[in-house]
Amino acid sequence: MLPRRVLGVVFDMDGLLIDSEVVYREAMMHVAKTQGHYLPSSVHLRMVGLPGPAWQAVAMEHFGENFPIDAYNEAVWAHARSQHEAGVPLKPGALELLDYLESVGLPKAIATSSSHAAVKLQLSPSGVLSRFQTVIAAGDYARGKPNPDPFLKAAERLGLDPVDCLALEDSHNGVRAAHAAGMMTVMVPDLLEATDEMRTLSVAVADDLHEVKVLLAKSSILSASRAPAG
Repeated sequence: MLPRRVLGVVFDMDGLLIDSEVVYREAMMHVAKTQGHYLPSSVHLRMVGLPGPAWQAVAMEHFGENFPIDAYNEAVWAHARSQHEAGVPLKPGALELLDYLESVGLPKAIATSSSHAAVKLQLSPSGVLSRFQTVIAAGDYARGKPNPDPFLKAAERLGLDPVDCLALEDSHNGVRAAHAAGMMTVMVPDLLEATDEMRTLSVAVADDLHEVKVLLAKSSILSASRAPAG
């Protein structure tokens, strides 16, 4: 059960709504190799859920201060872009969850570390972008995840108090950000496992978005929040 009523839902994008984290992982490792470098999985996982400047700082720490980060970033994006244009699959349960939220009248937002251009590129093939009332992306907030700014801005755009929002995240930094914003947070792990810290910061850990739908559907608090007063 959820600890209080839900009036809106805020989705992360990469690794939560679409299966894109594996695309970026392959691109980052492939480009590093072609440039004569090695990117271990342990370093890549430290980048998951971080905004551009933050993950690039992790890369510089690993590769060295003379590493051509701008050229690397451009090559990674070029490598990943072809897959995005072909269509990155939605995560299991995404469409069913969106259908359910619309059936009960709950507004939806995206809060991502990616750019608006990346959001459009990645979500346009599936046709789900128009189903969200607002998209909060890089450039819309001062500080990225794990700071709460993206989620606070999403709640503001939805016209809701953050405490009345449910946040769905797959990354550790995303969970930290949503929790810091005061939102009820459900972690749906992708590349990163749910640690003890994540379980403490989350109201639940779900295997997939199907399970999130079940959690909402079974919640009497949600039902009560939509019932007429009287």
